[in-house]
Amino acid sequence: MLHLASTSDPAWVEGALEHIDEVLLDHAHCEKKAASTALSMIFRYPEYPQLAVPMSELAREELEHFELVVGLIRERGGEFARQEPSTYAARLMTAVRKEPHERLLDLLLCCSLIEARSCERMQLLARAFAARGAEAKEHPEHALFELYDGLLASEARHHATYVDLARSCLDIDEDSLRARLDELAAHEAEVVRASDDPPRMHS
Repeated sequence: MLHLASTSDPAWVEGALEHIDEVLLDHAHCEKKAASTALSMIFRYPEYPQLAVPMSELAREELEHFELVVGLIRERGGEFARQEPSTYAARLMTAVRKEPHERLLDLLLCCSLIEARSCERMQLLARAFAARGAEAKEHPEHALFELYDGLLASEARHHATYVDLARSCLDIDEDSLRARLDELAAHEAEVVRASDDPPRMHS
């Protein structure tokens, strides 16, 4: 289950559909950043061997998703390129505390919320394309439906992976873990609500 404190405004879906090529490019950058973040956790926290294999597996999967999205961008006549990033992640991470154990907990839980929001947004896009009839293989938007419908399970799994790693790496009881996740989810919801970024996966 996704631990989000808000649902996306329907206006986000409308804007994303109108600017789908911009959203696709941002999606590719998000997958690349997610892979980089997973690898950085291994380098930054060698004292937590519990992170090594799950983060390595997650990084590989994120890079596979990056390649899928770049492939679709190219099929649509575009190319992977620089893009003005969303401020979402930077604003979310302002809630991360500085004490080492608290910092690791907050980083893992913030990553879980990013994955949860990605999953929610991808589900909205998949439903929107399905409503247009894009489940049919002959539909011109079928590849978009297939992409977003196909990524839902892995995004939800990544959300759970980060929460599970917070449990295994840190000496924290379940109530305290859930309380901090609730706090960060409320912060994430406010970041989304206050966003004035151009159309992006997390704007």
